[in-house]
Amino acid sequence: MLSLPNLLTLSRILAVPILVFLLWRPQPIDYAITFVLYCLVGITDYFDGYLARAWGSISRLGQFLDPIADKIMVGAVLIMLISSRKENPVPEIAGLHIIAALIILLREIIVSGLREYLAGLQVSMPVSALAKWKTTFQLIALGALILGGALPDMPWVHEAGIISLWAAAALTLITGYSYLRIGLRHMD
Repeated sequence: MLSLPNLLTLSRILAVPILVFLLWRPQPIDYAITFVLYCLVGITDYFDGYLARAWGSISRLGQFLDPIADKIMVGAVLIMLISSRKENPVPEIAGLHIIAALIILLREIIVSGLREYLAGLQVSMPVSALAKWKTTFQLIALGALILGGALPDMPWVHEAGIISLWAAAALTLITGYSYLRIGLRHMD
């Protein structure tokens, strides 16, 4: 349990309340600090898997916690970027762009349920290469939207985040459909 890859995964989970707290206070400095923390968390997402494979220390706990850590972080950050607060009446994700965020959130819930169901049947559903690209676009989108809050005089940063969010949503639909198709083969 206390292997470095598992500790990195746990650190991502523990960072989520800090990210939420910082996003709750929508001042440019808070967004800047959030962006730095978000980047560190993203780096741990890469290194926990890399180190586990390189050291041959892939554990069941790590395989269980890694996707949960990703989903908790993505879900929490999306919700905070959608929410409007008195201090920041214009959310970073608003209007029709909320649909892209909902597509991402709903797919994560559906695929998690599907994986749990298939695990009960002892059927594994490995992560596809396209799903890794989806995750990359999600991380870039959320990072750009957070950075856009730190750099309000540079609206192109926010726009890059919105474009990446829609790219992630498109890949989310494609990979979600692919996983659902695989899952339906194993349902009675």
